[in-house]
Amino acid sequence: MLSQGLDTPLGATPGDNGIYFALHAPHATRVELCLFDAAGQTELQRLEMPHSTHGTWHGFLPLSKGGTLGLVYGYRVHGPWNPSQGERFNPAKVLLDPYAREVVGSYDGSDIHCGHKPGYPDQQDERNNAAQALKAKVIARIAPLSVPGPRIDAGKRVLYELHVKAQTQLHPKVPEALRGTYAGLAYPAVLDHIQSLGVTTLSLMPVHHRVDEARLQALGLTNHWGYNTIAWFAAESRYWSGTPGTSPTSEFRALVDAVHARGMEVVIDVVYNHTAETDELGPTLSLRGIDNALYYHLRDDNKALYENWSGCGNCLNLNQPAVLQLVMDSLRYWVTEMGVDGFRFDLAPILARRDTGDKGFDPRAPLFVAINQDPICRNKLLIAEPWDIGAGGYQLGGFPPDWLEWNDKYRDTVRRYWLTAEADRAELAHALAASSQHFKHSHRRPSASVNFITAHDGFALRDLVSYRERHNEANGEHNRDGHGNNHSVNCGVEGDTQDAAVLLHRRQLQKELLSTLLMSQGTPMLLAGDEIGHSQQGNNNAYCQDNEITWLDWNQADAELTEHVRELVAKRMGITALTGDRWWEGSEDVRWSDADGRPLNGCDWHDRSKRGLQVEWSDGAHWTAEPDVS
Repeated sequence: MLSQGLDTPLGATPGDNGIYFALHAPHATRVELCLFDAAGQTELQRLEMPHSTHGTWHGFLPLSKGGTLGLVYGYRVHGPWNPSQGERFNPAKVLLDPYAREVVGSYDGSDIHCGHKPGYPDQQDERNNAAQALKAKVIARIAPLSVPGPRIDAGKRVLYELHVKAQTQLHPKVPEALRGTYAGLAYPAVLDHIQSLGVTTLSLMPVHHRVDEARLQALGLTNHWGYNTIAWFAAESRYWSGTPGTSPTSEFRALVDAVHARGMEVVIDVVYNHTAETDELGPTLSLRGIDNALYYHLRDDNKALYENWSGCGNCLNLNQPAVLQLVMDSLRYWVTEMGVDGFRFDLAPILARRDTGDKGFDPRAPLFVAINQDPICRNKLLIAEPWDIGAGGYQLGGFPPDWLEWNDKYRDTVRRYWLTAEADRAELAHALAASSQHFKHSHRRPSASVNFITAHDGFALRDLVSYRERHNEANGEHNRDGHGNNHSVNCGVEGDTQDAAVLLHRRQLQKELLSTLLMSQGTPMLLAGDEIGHSQQGNNNAYCQDNEITWLDWNQADAELTEHVRELVAKRMGITALTGDRWWEGSEDVRWSDADGRPLNGCDWHDRSKRGLQVEWSDGAHWTAEPDVS
């Protein structure tokens, strides 16, 4: 039997004499703690959670009864089954603790994980999935940071977006056993390269524990990018080397320490907008079975259905205090115990949608208020992807003053200027000046604009100048997925070619695009691999390609292009107008002219027949754009 224990903190908390368990499920009628063997295959015991305080079920398992580190556990949560009212309790399904620090097992995509009978969404499935379910493992808390994080001036920050596995899976200087892992990314040769570029901040694609959608598994694919989170406190175990004496948690922390030791920051991409449980036909893995109507946004007209502003089947409801607490506890954990310096929030408007009325974006949403008053999170780097797919979901410039935002307007303007001649000098100048129309308000600074030409979602830089159309056939969606309007060019040949003139033209365009990025006011973001000429073979939505399409090919690295990036970053750091993080004010800060130095008059700005542009800053530095689009 469990003793009463404590209702806080949530999750499994080791104590001197046992383990404290707490799960928030206010509409449940009964909760059982299920204990498993070390492999998570055999259910050994079910223990009634003895007490509920304000909706949190809690109990204490003493050391003498097995309450030790390494314990593998899950929950069975009892309550009504009534999907039309949003109630999806099913004690036949073992559920993963949302506060799990480490996850045991893997989701195999089989329908035994569904709370409903296959083909009958209104009927409860009574099959026991204990052997196959995901479980949590109790681990020790992490020691304080051994190397404090650096303080980077906002105007001098250079982001580098990368995927942990893709960065090193083919790296010849990384020991084979460490390739594709946290330890591989921390390897000196890898960090040497990144640091040599002048990068200040590594922006890691999702490292929270994820599962692969059943649809992808049926196609023999995986969710390589990782935007399918199921555990927000657990480091993804697929990126763990398995080195004896380490764990996914400790190896990730060692990576952060190694990056900090070089004076660089670590930002992680976080997915709090939806979960891997997908839509009403998806699996019951965790929150759906714990308290579906509490954790998710349900449709007002039919509570059996979910709001789907994410395009992934569901959306978390951060208007609920318990859900907000889950997110805030996760953020604090990754700062205090894992050492990260900030977060990039995927599909961030969903996190600030109202729970009533039109369910629109609220700039005073609970999440923003909570972060702003939190002593741990409020001074960390906060970056929004400022759009989702719902009505009113495009919110560029609408986030709080201390947030940065991915600027897709910048991306498209620069592509249209250099590649398709669809943008004029006025549009380019606005992009170069940190898109002030969107960001110069509410005491925001130029660094709020995260400028990028390419990101994980879309063409790689080399492909941007090598393919006019997307080529996503490998994704199994008949080339219908991914962006259809990329403002890309192929320079006369679609894809690979040996034509020297075409290759020279492509190289020049890549250099000009990179030059524009690093000579723009705002926070520049480089996509890993662009500096070595990496190609994804025309795939502009390679989310499910865990193979040579996404793995960086270091043996074919373009050393000249890499050196070009180094020189550009170094030049940028010497230009006060770009690093000072202060809005340009008239001719005392910047002068604009055509490529020959002649001042531009009103109509000149929009004359697309004469498109050269020169920028001269007050310290004498200058930069010239001379596009040649045939």
